[in-house]
Amino acid sequence: MKIGIANDHSAVEMKNQIKAYLESLGYEVVNYGCDTTESVDYPIYGEKVANAVASGEVDRGVAICGTGVGIGLACNKVRGIRACTCSEPYSAEYSRRHNNANIITFGARVIGIETAKQIVKVFMETEFEGGRHQRRVDELMDIEKRNCEK
Repeated sequence: MKIGIANDHSAVEMKNQIKAYLESLGYEVVNYGCDTTESVDYPIYGEKVANAVASGEVDRGVAICGTGVGIGLACNKVRGIRACTCSEPYSAEYSRRHNNANIITFGARVIGIETAKQIVKVFMETEFEGGRHQRRVDELMDIEKRNCEK
């Protein structure tokens, strides 16, 4: 599986550690984030990784900023993206299992590296259940279609 990873200036160290961790688990990782702690705008990097996921260039994404919220909002502006901000593994698991999330986001200023690793591992290993959840994901995508066509 090919994973895109993005970050802003607040998450350079965590991005590098998560990238190395994912590679140690056998994933190919593509960096769409910044590599300096000089202030940058998180929407730029959220859009980059989201476009890569939406186009199929990568299979899933990881996006990290100070809280995970801002970069997640940016990701969710790209058609076809279902990014979820999670601060613990349970939500990460169910974002995949029930919502078919394709990007996980979290905050470098909110959680530690070990929790981030747990979140990422669960997110990558969990499959979408489909069934009744597919109907709900389709409803989400219908909302996106209706509102993007205006």
